[in-house]
Amino acid sequence: MASVFKRKRKVKMDNGKTVVRKSLKYYARLTDADGIKRTIPLYTDKTASLNKAIQLKKEFERAEEGLIDRYKEHRKRPLEEHLEDFRQSLLAKGNTLKHADQTVYRVKRIIDGCKFTFWNDIQPSKVQRYLAGLRNSQEGMSAQTYNYYLKSIKQFTKWMVQDGRVDASPLEHLRTINARTDKRRERRALELDEIRNLLETTTASPERFGMTGRQRALLYRVAIETGLRASELRSLKVSSFNLDKGTVTVQAGYSKHRRQDELPLRLDTTAELKRLFAQKMPNAQAFNVPDKPAKMLKADLAEAGIDYVDDSGRVFDFHALRGQCASLLAASGVHPKVAQSIMRHCDINLTMNRYTHVLRGQESGAVAALPDLSLPSSKGQKAVASGTDNKPVGTVQGAPEKWTRKWKPFLTHTAYTGCNRSAKNGNSQSKIEGHEGNRKCLANSKIDSGSNCLTPTVIGKNITRPAGLEPATFGFEVRDSIQLSYGRQKAEVTAL
Repeated sequence: MASVFKRKRKVKMDNGKTVVRKSLKYYARLTDADGIKRTIPLYTDKTASLNKAIQLKKEFERAEEGLIDRYKEHRKRPLEEHLEDFRQSLLAKGNTLKHADQTVYRVKRIIDGCKFTFWNDIQPSKVQRYLAGLRNSQEGMSAQTYNYYLKSIKQFTKWMVQDGRVDASPLEHLRTINARTDKRRERRALELDEIRNLLETTTASPERFGMTGRQRALLYRVAIETGLRASELRSLKVSSFNLDKGTVTVQAGYSKHRRQDELPLRLDTTAELKRLFAQKMPNAQAFNVPDKPAKMLKADLAEAGIDYVDDSGRVFDFHALRGQCASLLAASGVHPKVAQSIMRHCDINLTMNRYTHVLRGQESGAVAALPDLSLPSSKGQKAVASGTDNKPVGTVQGAPEKWTRKWKPFLTHTAYTGCNRSAKNGNSQSKIEGHEGNRKCLANSKIDSGSNCLTPTVIGKNITRPAGLEPATFGFEVRDSIQLSYGRQKAEVTAL
């Protein structure tokens, strides 16, 4: 059962006493269809207020069961009223006035073009047809602009749902189109020599757009080295630069992602800025950036003899200076993650795919850095080093044909190449006292069957094995020779 009441409040009188006063109207405390407790003002008459409270309670219960439209009040309001509330919501979130006005303008253009008055009038098919008509008209809206308009009105309808004014967005299923297939404005990057030519020519040029040639050249230089946007450069004051530390700070209100950014500066650029700001106050504007800086840059490019639009239709406008920063970072070998941080992008693909361009000579230089495939392989290099003339490494040249297969040795390499070289020099006598004999290598670098080519019997042993072709290993003279590639042969050998 619904009930009504009067609000009470304490009032302190002039004599110091506190009295309780009641409100003139009655109120009802009810729970709506969303489960939210609300205090609703009614009338001064108690009976009328009680009847209204009962009526409201029934409506809330029916709305909770889905029997009535609980968003009826908002559906009856014109879309223009909702649109103004949406604009205030954008500003309250910290968006700039320019962004809020631009978003509302796009939404209002679609609403007026489709002749929508109330919420129930919005139909996704009409929105699609209207935007498609703009693309096919003389205006020739690009795919990217088409997506901007669609995102704006979808943002508005989504806000209506989040604000509890409607139950669902009728445009939720609409999708943007592929902007890559319809690029109307493709930017490019200049070569390093062209940039230097632009800066030199601009420095010596007369005043344009309220800026001297030196100021414009330094503006382009800062834009290229920091990647700052035109609006961010326009917001900078002299105090935004910490010339002792060599940094520039962009306030959150002017940064695109709404947070304060601090970017490093080159030492030579810092020295130029000190000379430029020497006669300026800290609160003075650092650069007098015009409203359309692309026109200013276009005039300076023409004076430097650089095409504003190249043969491929790519332009170099003021925003291309930001892409120039990413391209030079990539050409300098900067890690992509560092480049993304300097460009202040949330997505590395945006830095690499849209803003980074390949400069002339980078591709040929990259191919030239590939390994030389004409060199011999590791197997071929070993064959040449062993003097086998591309014959199998295990084959020994000059072995007498009188040797039987079981006595013909095969040369094996050791891990230490110095041992292989020692094997070619023949035997050398052991210097260990009381032990004289061969150092496990053939005398005079020749294969022979004489007894002096066999390893002397180790003291205390009567059986020895024929000497193999293992290279000399100094310091291990007393080690038995190892028979390498032929079968074991028992032979009685008299030690020399």
